[in-house]
Amino acid sequence: MKLAILFPGQGSQYLGMGQEFIKEDGECAALMAMAEDVCQLKLGALCAEGPMEELTRATILQPAITITNLICWQKFKKEFGDLGAVSCFAGHSLGEYSALCAAGVISPEDTLRLVSMRGTLMEREGKKNPGGMRAVLGLNIEGINQILAAYTGSGVVVAANHNTPEQIVLSGSLEGLDGVSKIIEESSGKVIPLNVSVANHSPLVADAVPDFARFMEAIEFRSPETPVYFNVSAAYETEPPKMKEMMAHQIASKVRWCETIEAMLAEGVDTFVEIGPKTVLKGLVRKIVPKGTKVATLQFDTPDSLAKCLEELRSLSAS
Repeated sequence: MKLAILFPGQGSQYLGMGQEFIKEDGECAALMAMAEDVCQLKLGALCAEGPMEELTRATILQPAITITNLICWQKFKKEFGDLGAVSCFAGHSLGEYSALCAAGVISPEDTLRLVSMRGTLMEREGKKNPGGMRAVLGLNIEGINQILAAYTGSGVVVAANHNTPEQIVLSGSLEGLDGVSKIIEESSGKVIPLNVSVANHSPLVADAVPDFARFMEAIEFRSPETPVYFNVSAAYETEPPKMKEMMAHQIASKVRWCETIEAMLAEGVDTFVEIGPKTVLKGLVRKIVPKGTKVATLQFDTPDSLAKCLEELRSLSAS
């Protein structure tokens, strides 16, 4: 068994996430208390009770998802024991910070400091340059790139997430998104508006990059204990200065998720576990894996789903 751990990002939140682990495990409760102290936010109550409108603000959502991921990861480490070694980590956009923490690159406290500042800067840019994001189904990245290259209309629009061979997310101004969406629909693609008001991973948030890079200068990055695949490069990196540079640029750069999973498959990864709320990444992996390739895709975010995940991992490691 060659195991990859994946961490979700924005869009996977729900009310009640992480609460069962916090109630049953003092170490998980201590992690939430640390996050509340670092971020000066009542994250436990917001994750438990919302309101959802408040939880989905970037300044709150980014630390809330991250601490939920880290709570789930802590519980997994404790229960996983000697079942086997983790081969590599990755996280989708915001989830990349959870991956860096799990791989020993940054401390849990610094992880929360970083995502809190990232959320603040991205919310600032969203207010300054309003925009949105839209998922496109039915066209591959080459087809989308051709449409974007030929687009001569008004506004800003880019491919922000390459999630699967035929799921790409566009990001940009509403004018740009409307103009390109019309062309995509004429090319038999399907466009689905996403419930976000910030044009993440686009030039509209690029002014956050230098400010975030400056903030990151004071944060210690260490070489990873286990390889981490980066969204910006779809490859792993070991040098702390290079990792910092990529994490700053990640805010405005494309999330190369499809290529990341393909790179892991090429390295022989045959088991993927999504650790954190919902099953978004598990679903994406299933759409990326070539037909006929035998791969296990697992996920957990509650004690019950963790028990099922561990039972399946035991079966896989024994076979």
